[in-house]
Amino acid sequence: MLRYSAILKLKEQGLSLRSIAASTGNSRQKVTEVIERATDKGLMGPFDDDMTDKWIEEFLFPERTLESSGRHPIDFDYVHRELAKPNVTLSLLHHEYELECRTNKRIPYSYRSFVRHYSAYANKHKATLRIRRKPGEVMEVDWAGSTTFIIDRDTGEKVKAYIFVATLPCSQLSYAEASLSMDLSAWITCHNHAYSYFGGSTQILIPDNLKTGVTRNTSRELILNPTYREMAEHYGTVVMPARVSAPKDKPSVEGSVGVISTWIIAALRNSHCFSLEELNREVHEKLEEFNHRPFTRKPGSRLSAFEEEEKFALAPLPKHSYKQSSWRDAKVRPDYHISVESMFYSVPYEYINCQVAVRLTEQLVEVYFNEMRIASHKRLIGRFGQLSTNRDHMPDNHKLYIDQTPENAKDWADGIGPNTLKVIDFLLGTAQTERLALQSIFTLKKLERRYSKYEIERACKMVVSMTNRPTVKGIQSILSKNKKSDAEQELKRKTETANNHYGFMRGAAYYGGADKDE
Repeated sequence: MLRYSAILKLKEQGLSLRSIAASTGNSRQKVTEVIERATDKGLMGPFDDDMTDKWIEEFLFPERTLESSGRHPIDFDYVHRELAKPNVTLSLLHHEYELECRTNKRIPYSYRSFVRHYSAYANKHKATLRIRRKPGEVMEVDWAGSTTFIIDRDTGEKVKAYIFVATLPCSQLSYAEASLSMDLSAWITCHNHAYSYFGGSTQILIPDNLKTGVTRNTSRELILNPTYREMAEHYGTVVMPARVSAPKDKPSVEGSVGVISTWIIAALRNSHCFSLEELNREVHEKLEEFNHRPFTRKPGSRLSAFEEEEKFALAPLPKHSYKQSSWRDAKVRPDYHISVESMFYSVPYEYINCQVAVRLTEQLVEVYFNEMRIASHKRLIGRFGQLSTNRDHMPDNHKLYIDQTPENAKDWADGIGPNTLKVIDFLLGTAQTERLALQSIFTLKKLERRYSKYEIERACKMVVSMTNRPTVKGIQSILSKNKKSDAEQELKRKTETANNHYGFMRGAAYYGGADKDE
């Protein structure tokens, strides 16, 4: 067997290839091959006792071990890349491997041997170490049990700060951030920052069963906080909370919490920060040190493992980070408005007395009924009691009333006729207040339900010809009289028409008489 460790140690000492070949008794071609393969795989000293020449050979040349068996070799790099893709399993890859063996007339490994060899490959060659964790599949999140603090500049009091931890189990890359609370707002904000730090999102998100994220989690029912569920949908991930009292469901973050408690929280025990921003700068410096620390038994670090093995498998982030929203219930009032933080927003009047769900963001207020959005408003700020009313939400009679303005009144009158416009101008010009004038005009406009435009215009013409001070009551009286008069004339006309069509007169000749002229 080649003296792999000696070759690599001599190379690190700066010896030439000729000198290394002479010292180890190997050809320069073999020495060059070993050094190039070690450089490609990132293997460098110092070497511990477990890293024997046999271990190094299996690490640098895994195919040689399989070739000695006479069976078709397994392309482990291909298997590892494909396994990161959605719905790809080892059983599927083994099936494809068998098909390739049949095509090339080679003997395949059994499924059990296939899995065993890949497990050995993953444990030795890949920093991911866990065959049950596919790259880009899971992100585990939790609050650290230990806390840190900042110092109040005014009082000198220590203010408790909590540490949020997110871990990718495949590469063990972690993210940490300090927060002054563990409420929903802080929870969502930390998730946004974690996704931004990793540069992508995973297929599954595993949190603990804290109330800010999970409303209820039983064997039969899972109810997520609406805001947390909405955030997960924004990033295209599925929330699968750990079972109650089952920390093994998220072992990576539990382990990272313990390590981060040592390498970040404990490391900052003597630091004195006077703001959350200052504390988070310290936390992020320690976090970078933590993620760059080399593995104790494997080459590389958490960051290098992430860059090589998992980053490619993360889903791309949306164009914008999730903007936090909150949900609450409300009842539609008889005036078809809901009350939200002492502001009032309209919904279609058909939903009066119904319970609706309200989604609040910094800019919008959205109203949902049976998961269907029925109204959307720009969020009101400032003094309490403001109203945001959509005209389309009003009943027809309310629309008619709300449209009462001098301009609308004149436009309506102009559509009826010039005499109606004279009446409107008189009412607007002589009323004590504009409101009283609009009320009178509103009463006049309602007459259009019973009378035609011609009848209204004729009544206005008559009242204008009779007085210089026309009133709505006078127009109503004329309309009523005209209606009655028109009805009588119509009845008379119909009677005369009936007599002309159905009556007859017989002359003298019919009775046998003669005309007097004869």
